[in-house]
Amino acid sequence: MKILLIETEKLRIRNLVPEDLVIFHQYRSNAEVMKYQGMDVMDLAKAEAFIENQKDKLFGKPGEWVQYAIADKLTDNLLGDCAIKLDAHEPRIAEIGITIAPENQRKGYAKQAFTGILTFLFNKENVHRVVELVAAKNVASIQLLHSMGFKKEGYFRESYFDNGQWESEFQYALLKKK
Repeated sequence: MKILLIETEKLRIRNLVPEDLVIFHQYRSNAEVMKYQGMDVMDLAKAEAFIENQKDKLFGKPGEWVQYAIADKLTDNLLGDCAIKLDAHEPRIAEIGITIAPENQRKGYAKQAFTGILTFLFNKENVHRVVELVAAKNVASIQLLHSMGFKKEGYFRESYFDNGQWESEFQYALLKKK
């Protein structure tokens, strides 16, 4: 296992740190941001505990999600966060989740972060396949996955219970180019 640091043209993907708390809490306490996240909105204490739990995590333990900061490369200000998990039974399969703060959306940060993470996973970690489960109602994420070359592989009707109702999701995947 190792410390993860990915740099792109404009972004630095690094461990969350306590200095990220104010911005992290600001968007992670927003119900609109959290509606497709699979987690509840966070009050300040939960956000602080979450960062404390994640700040020293190392990359590479199969089956364990690790949450990372997506920061501006020049200022190191938090723009959003992402999570990466290697499959528990086949560590050459990974899953990624990305959340961008509302004021930073539609600026290309999610795509750039995704591209940096995919390059790292495919070229440095020898991952063969990246799988994404996305809420069927999450149009923005679906458009992003299509734009990156992900292929839709499945539709899971009413596969999870959220906010008092059953929701459906799609499975997408991208394979390492040979």
